[in-house]
Amino acid sequence: MTNFNRRHALATLGAATAVGLAAPAIAQNRKITVGALRFTSHSGSFIAYERGYFEQAGLDVELRFFEAAQPMAVAIASGDVDYAVTAISGGLVSLADKGAIKVIGGALQEDPGIDGQKILVSDAAYQAGITTPAMLDGKSFGVTQAGSSFHYMGSKIAQKEGISMSFKPLQKVGAIIGALKSGQIDAWSIVPHIAKPLSGSGAVHIIGNVADYVPDYQVTTVFTSAKNAADEREMTQGFIDGFSKGVKDYNSTMISKYKGDEGVNEMVDLIHKYVYTDRPREKAAPSIINGTMRLNEGAALNVASVADQLAWFQSEGLVDADITLETLVDTSYVETMGA
Repeated sequence: MTNFNRRHALATLGAATAVGLAAPAIAQNRKITVGALRFTSHSGSFIAYERGYFEQAGLDVELRFFEAAQPMAVAIASGDVDYAVTAISGGLVSLADKGAIKVIGGALQEDPGIDGQKILVSDAAYQAGITTPAMLDGKSFGVTQAGSSFHYMGSKIAQKEGISMSFKPLQKVGAIIGALKSGQIDAWSIVPHIAKPLSGSGAVHIIGNVADYVPDYQVTTVFTSAKNAADEREMTQGFIDGFSKGVKDYNSTMISKYKGDEGVNEMVDLIHKYVYTDRPREKAAPSIINGTMRLNEGAALNVASVADQLAWFQSEGLVDADITLETLVDTSYVETMGA
């Protein structure tokens, strides 16, 4: 197996965007680092951390925050982070091809019964008459990097509508939001807890749903280093178990609402420690609630969606055409769907 440091991982990522078991974790109190974005969709990790589910699995967790998916992939490959939840990117796939990374589970998935990711346009584009995704022909679409999940979603929208869009890499979500609000780009797609407040401000407008173009899209996945997946099975299963308990709490509270409004408010308090921390609780709460999307119970993975994403990366020349699904995914930890 290839050994990676941060320099090796960054080199691989740059290339991608340009074109015996361990002893049980419960007995070790293993120190691990978990990567996350400050999105409501990452709540499974936040809840597991706050409610001691990782600790119950014998893991001493440090959360480390990122602003985009691909830097997280680099951090996993170089050993700076042990586990993470994020979208599949071209960089992640290429690092998997180098023997550095494995997808081991699923997190956020588009669900027909749950409000999902939105397609947005700038106010300038909307006032110019762009009110449906079909009208985006020749327009610009914001992405973090080439080969990001935003690039995938935008391409799928364009493909289904039979149109052409230009993709503008802006590196960070905050930069995309600024460009959209100022009219420097025409369109973008994002989770509802970001989309709805932006739309409510009048600076941008919602013109469609990603689920209409990418049904059952496995938006984010759980991943780790190939070494952890192969050689640290007890620790990896401990992470999956703790994370899954957090996911179960999130779904039952925010979607099933088994504890009613009191439970929702308690959960909002917890999530607010990590999401919209720059806002007072009363202003953050509506956005956190608006961002409610079902997370996969037990970290189940929709392998059909992952296969579609891999095929798209390959069709765009963003990753090697010979990479197989087995190279990217280790299905031994969770239940799979769509196989």
